[in-house]
Amino acid sequence: MAIRTAVNRALTEITALPTAAALVDGNLTLLETETASNSGTLDFTSNINSTYDSYVFKFINIHPVTDSALFTFNLSVDTGSNYNVTKTTTIFAAQLTEGGASGSVAYDTGEDLAQGTGFQGFLSAIGNGNDECASGNLMIFNPSSTTFVKHFLGTVNHYHSDNRTLESFLGGYGNTTSAVDAVQFKMSSGNIDSGVIKMYGVGPKQ
Repeated sequence: MAIRTAVNRALTEITALPTAAALVDGNLTLLETETASNSGTLDFTSNINSTYDSYVFKFINIHPVTDSALFTFNLSVDTGSNYNVTKTTTIFAAQLTEGGASGSVAYDTGEDLAQGTGFQGFLSAIGNGNDECASGNLMIFNPSSTTFVKHFLGTVNHYHSDNRTLESFLGGYGNTTSAVDAVQFKMSSGNIDSGVIKMYGVGPKQ
């Protein structure tokens, strides 16, 4: 994008202004919204393509039917026919109880994957009480690439089932050079009682 300047404060010399999308590379364009209602899965099987370099999913008040269930996701390279992309991940969490005890930051070896095809969970157990839920985001970089693996980063804050806040930080990659074109979210056990997931394209269109 060319940078336009005003000479001698003569604004009339500026003949065109850039669009908002061109000004900020981090603009978010809402592409799809999925709302849970005792749903087994929330699937995004369209709009993930080469239009944007990266995509972000925002989770809002994800509430499980089953107490202590984990919120999980997986990737697909065949428009959702299978969710089994090989992944290598790392995950750690910070936590604190409502009483101010047990504050800690720790790496968790039980939820990471080493060339695994299963669903990746965000730490940790979400409570199913009326006021308990989880919120956060997941970003996937250049999913349409047919050259590179598919990196992703995520963070989610939970109201843990034993009354503590737990923020989990996830990083990893889908070890495939096929284009990722669908993402599925579900609980490790039971359905998603309620909550919203919004998918955004990041930055200007290609």
